Amino acid sequence: MIDYKLIEYLEQFVTEKRRHLFRNVLDQRTNHFTVAIEDIYQPHNASAVVRSCDIFGIQNVHVIENKYKFHASNRVAKGAQKWLDFTLYNQKNADNTNTCIESLRQKGYQIIATTPHNDSCLIQDFDITQKAAFFFGVEKEGLSKQVMDKADGFLKIPMVGFTESLNISVAAAIILQNVTQRLKLSGINWQLSEIEKDIKYLEWMEKSIKSIQKIKVHYYENIATQQ
Repeated sequence: MIDYKLIEYLEQFVTEKRRHLFRNVLDQRTNHFTVAIEDIYQPHNASAVVRSCDIFGIQNVHVIENKYKFHASNRVAKGAQKWLDFTLYNQKNADNTNTCIESLRQKGYQIIATTPHNDSCLIQDFDITQKAAFFFGVEKEGLSKQVMDKADGFLKIPMVGFTESLNISVAAAIILQNVTQRLKLSGINWQLSEIEKDIKYLEWMEKSIKSIQKIKVHYYENIATQQ
C-alpha cells in the first residue's frame, strides 16, 4: 500500500527539478531485463557494471558472492548504486549460484550466460521479447560451470581481432546498450508499472532528503493522524 499523502508531503522538501528528473528516469527503467554478476572481485569492474545498469535503465542487479565480496566504488559508479536495487546471494555453506538462478527463473527470467565461447547467439540476433537475466563473470575464469550448464542460452559480442574477450565492464555496457535500445523501439511492454514507479519515486525522494527520519516522524505524528 502506497501512502500517496506521504509522497505529496515529502515533495515539498525536494526541488521541482529533482522531482522531474526522478519521474523522467523512472519512465526509462525496466525489469524486462536484469543483470547478475558472479564473483566479481575487482571493485573497478563491479562498479562499472553497476554504472552501466543505471545508464541503460536496468533497475535490478543480482550479485552472487561465492568467493569474493561485491564492492561498488563510488568513484567509478558515480553514485549509481544509490538508485538501483540489489539482491545479494552470499549465504555461507549454500549454493548461492543455484539460488540466484532458481529465484530468477521463478520470476520468469530466462538465464543468459554471456560468453565469447561456444556457439553463442550474437547480440544483434538475440530475441528481446522474453524476459532475460544476463549473467556476467570474471574475465579469466568466466562464469562458473554451474551457470554454463544451467543457462537457457548464450550470448556474445561479435569480435574480429586477435583477442577473444572484453573486459566485463565493457562487455556489459555493449550488451545492455544493444538490447535496451532495441527493447525501447519495440512494442513490448517493458516499462515499470505505475505502482512500481510510485514506490521507487517515494524511495528516491527519501534518499534525497536530509533528516528524513525526523520529517517522517513529524508526518506520522502530526499530519497522517489528521487525515
